[in-house]
Amino acid sequence: MNPNSHARFAAYFSMEIALEASMPTYAGGLGILAGDTLRSAADIGLPGVGVTLLYRKGYLEQHLDSSGSQTQTPSIWSPEKVLEEKKERITVQIEGRDVHVRAWQYSIRGVGGYVIPVYLLDTALPENSPFDQSLTDSLYAGDDHYRLCQEVVLGIGGVEMLLELGYHHILTYHMNEGHSALLTLAIFSHHLQGRPIAEATAEDRDFLRKKCVFTTHTPVPAGHDQFPKDLVRHVLGEDRTRELETLECFSSDVLNMTYVALRGSHYINGVAMHHGEVSQGMFPAYPVHAITNGVHAVTWTSPAFQEMYDRHIPEWRRDNNYLRYAIGIPLGEIRDAHLESKRQLLDAVKEKTGVMLDHSVFTIGFARRAATYKRADLLFSDVERLKWIARHIGPIQVIYGGKAHPYDDPAKDMIRRVFAMAAALKDVIRIVYVENYEMRWAQLLTSGVDLWLNTPQRPYEASGTSGMKAALNGIPSFSVPDGWWIEGHVEGATGWDIGHEDIPDIVAEEIAAMYDKLEHRILPMFYGRSSAYLEIRRHTIALNGSFFNTQRMLGQYVMNAYFLGKQETSVQRAIEAVHASVVGEQ
Repeated sequence: MNPNSHARFAAYFSMEIALEASMPTYAGGLGILAGDTLRSAADIGLPGVGVTLLYRKGYLEQHLDSSGSQTQTPSIWSPEKVLEEKKERITVQIEGRDVHVRAWQYSIRGVGGYVIPVYLLDTALPENSPFDQSLTDSLYAGDDHYRLCQEVVLGIGGVEMLLELGYHHILTYHMNEGHSALLTLAIFSHHLQGRPIAEATAEDRDFLRKKCVFTTHTPVPAGHDQFPKDLVRHVLGEDRTRELETLECFSSDVLNMTYVALRGSHYINGVAMHHGEVSQGMFPAYPVHAITNGVHAVTWTSPAFQEMYDRHIPEWRRDNNYLRYAIGIPLGEIRDAHLESKRQLLDAVKEKTGVMLDHSVFTIGFARRAATYKRADLLFSDVERLKWIARHIGPIQVIYGGKAHPYDDPAKDMIRRVFAMAAALKDVIRIVYVENYEMRWAQLLTSGVDLWLNTPQRPYEASGTSGMKAALNGIPSFSVPDGWWIEGHVEGATGWDIGHEDIPDIVAEEIAAMYDKLEHRILPMFYGRSSAYLEIRRHTIALNGSFFNTQRMLGQYVMNAYFLGKQETSVQRAIEAVHASVVGEQ
């Protein structure tokens, strides 16, 4: 087959992509989203390709002592055992020297058998220096210098590798966050065919923008990668730095990768409707749209619920919209599927921690990346009231999980506070913190608890996806109105609010609402009106599970972003090229 016949609607670039629980190529929600997006692309047969870095030492293996103090070690794995090494090689210029890059392929197979290739870039080659070999070792590690070098490999190296692999017809380059924004330089350079960027016309710049889509995830300015110009000049060289200056990517001698992506894209979006509004306020010079995140339905649905859906709505795997018809599933079957999912979770907790939790006790789940704004300890704001609720309304047990970044000491302190509360409340409320939270534990927790708790400080939750996973398993959310929950919340039908969207986030009011609803609504319903609680489970699946999935999300990207701004003739040529490629690969 002619290598030029490789054609794709989209090349999806992400600093992290969660492919399997055993592959530590992700740290949290950004990587989970990337993996789920590509899994859905494979399910619907959308021609795409993923690009990320290999990370031979992963993100981190979390170790917690008896007081909750976190230490970490590298996540060592063997790519050679699970990935296919490609023979192609490319080089990128870093600090004036050639850095050699190879790619490993992981194949995502969809429900219909269609395959999406994901290429993991790797600099661990003997012809590279020890430092250059380390560039694809660790995720979110090192200083600004190390990070910028990694982003050169991802952005510029990713484009060069795709071309070397034969992908000459790509309709859209999709940047999942700004880490890969340097891909705009590589695309522009190839388009200009040797002409200096200083001579680029308005039409040339328009070509670049039409090629690129940018999804921003970070609702605070400090969360965006920024590098001083002197460092950029040192790493990229004088010519590349002048190109970035010509494209007006510097602000006060600082290269902000988000602005590189913004300037080079025709479509920009936040990851929830509210986050789109917040991002528009951060970047008023650019039109910011919103496409709310989702999760891959099959990946995050427990075996018991999968079996139930297969019996009642067999089309759900191919078309997630069919989950709307979960509204007709008998409540007894939803109860039984949940009890089996809860049994699997509590058995895993006992095996992991030695703690035996009670299958009949109301179980709250709180698990996500450990960060201070997520406020894992908000549940313990009034310990005496929480104890009174557990003693007089109904027993409670809580399962926590989440890793803190190695350099985030406040987040590590928060984990220790959860452990301290577990010790203080042990005679009234059983609290377990699961060590080394990753995909497998996420699958167990988001299907086995009775309520999914989320307490972010507004407006720092861009979207969040753990509650979406829970919804697929009939687990209602109890959440602060931020991120996706503003759209998914139907009070008393898909879960409950902690505070109100239209009322300022006064912490005292949030705490009062949290305890009031636990005491007066949630626990009395769980223990006293079990059929009503099952009705909420069923509504959660039908309303939220059917919508907050990456299949719906990806369809929105295709219609609103990938085709937007492109001439009809170029779209038609792209479709024809993609069709020829698919036919050739079958």
